[in-house]
Amino acid sequence: MRLAGKYSVLLMALFMTLVMDSTMTFTMTALISGFAEDFALRFVRVFAIGFLVGFPTSLLVLSAVRKLVSKSTGE
Repeated sequence: MRLAGKYSVLLMALFMTLVMDSTMTFTMTALISGFAEDFALRFVRVFAIGFLVGFPTSLLVLSAVRKLVSKSTGE
């Protein structure tokens, strides 16, 4: 199943947020609290908050970054 091209920005922001948020959440949770018994619970809680902040932010920033890159590369 293929999605229409109009969803490409949304999907790009979604995948970018999932990868960045999970990487940063895992790293920071491990550094701050270590791999304690409640690591999974802390990770899920912080990941959810990070995603709720990160996804709308990436939607807002993505179009500006695309324009900046386009001007920088001459495309």
